[in-house]
Amino acid sequence: MAAPHVQPAGPSDDRALLGLAGVKLGFHLLTARGHGIFRDELYYLACAAHPDWGYVDHPPLSIWLLWLETSLLGDSLPAIRLMSALAGAASVFVAGRIARELGGGRAAQRLAALATLGVPFLLTVSHFYSMNVLEWLLWSVLALLAARALRRGDGSGWLAFGAVAGLALLNKLQVVAWAGGLVLGLAATRERRWLAAPGLWLGGALAALLFLPHLVWQVRSGWPTLEFIANASAGKIHHAGPLEFAAGQIVLLGPWNAPLWLFGLLALLFFPAFARFRALGLAWVATCAVFAAQGAKVYYLAPAYPALLAAGAAALERAAPRRAVLGAAGAVLALGAALGALLAVPVLPPEQIVAWTRRIGISEPRTEKREHGELPPTFADMHGWQELVDTVAGVWGALPEADRVRAAILTSNYGEAGAVDYFGPARGLPHAISGHNNYWLWGPGDFDGSVAVVVGLPREKLEEWFEQVEEVAAVRCRWCQPVQNGRPVYVVRRLRGSVEELWPRVRRYS
Repeated sequence: MAAPHVQPAGPSDDRALLGLAGVKLGFHLLTARGHGIFRDELYYLACAAHPDWGYVDHPPLSIWLLWLETSLLGDSLPAIRLMSALAGAASVFVAGRIARELGGGRAAQRLAALATLGVPFLLTVSHFYSMNVLEWLLWSVLALLAARALRRGDGSGWLAFGAVAGLALLNKLQVVAWAGGLVLGLAATRERRWLAAPGLWLGGALAALLFLPHLVWQVRSGWPTLEFIANASAGKIHHAGPLEFAAGQIVLLGPWNAPLWLFGLLALLFFPAFARFRALGLAWVATCAVFAAQGAKVYYLAPAYPALLAAGAAALERAAPRRAVLGAAGAVLALGAALGALLAVPVLPPEQIVAWTRRIGISEPRTEKREHGELPPTFADMHGWQELVDTVAGVWGALPEADRVRAAILTSNYGEAGAVDYFGPARGLPHAISGHNNYWLWGPGDFDGSVAVVVGLPREKLEEWFEQVEEVAAVRCRWCQPVQNGRPVYVVRRLRGSVEELWPRVRRYS
């Protein structure tokens, strides 16, 4: 297959890109302790204590990395959040490199990196351990490799693209939408020639091969993720309408970045200078259409923006090459990054965050049906866990010695169970059991049904399962999620039937 001439890349500006990446890394290292540990971090730490090829609600890559991180550094907040900070910083560097592959010069590369540095969503997920920051980085690398392959025109990069796509699949399944959109974009443009070349398909085969062990795990485990997705979609996820979905993109990417990525989308779709890269723009359109039609969580689309931000920077450099214009754009992006850092990362006390949020009139997009409190939900999920464990420890300590030897701690969700597992050992508590997601797969341990301390499960269910149910305490927390404040704590005794009969009844994949 004859290849067209190689389109030149822009001049390298790696020193500046590394400097901007270093700014982001330093910021997250300085603010690593934030308000406290995040709900999902508690669960991921529990998952990392059970390494496997899969989990009910996510593939295994992020958990493997967390296992490695905690094995080397321990489980303090700075330790478990180091990898997220590194991934966020790397995303800033890769954004500049994408702009270079799109023909952008030094100014374009700096603008793309600066815009990425100030993305509120990326600031937030770089603060705590999250598969979402890994997703942003992996999709960024995919955009970089695709842009490079399209620029060079020799097909040499598609195998590497497949390897990274396989890792992205092992991190989160949503990458299928973007990769499928890219293939559709290739088919719809003159770059469809790649569909007849072996490199692209070999890359796809490599991605499938990397994903195969997780697929085998799903089969052996009874396809729990399919049940999780169905239950979450029906009862947990807030399905955003088209206007809400669009507004959410502005909030998550930052209003100051909206002109840049919109200009980048126009450039990729319509500007002759970017014709070779049109499939990247069409990949975003297809991904946006899929997620919007599903009423998906608004942040699902977030990792599809690196190519648009980079294209916007490269197109702006072409359209307005004067230093004054580019400098003004850089100043706006820098101010936006500072504002984003103030509001997207918990550097301020809760009271001030609430006041700022009310003052500017911008709130975190709704992603779940649960009630919101005063504090944005992501920050609220960093509160209340120590109070919960303190309450459970008080109830546990009040049990007769003979009961403490046999009693289990049963919780309603993985955040509560993870909190007991993380904070509980210092208080002499056993590991928690729960029917929520992967905790259910790990089973009831040595619980014999005689006595348990229970957090958050409905009393009517407990009375159906146990002969004696006594509410003895409630969890109180000022800034936690409303659903966690006032959570009842029970002591239950004498299970009706066997633990083996009970366990299927407590399962909740959501």
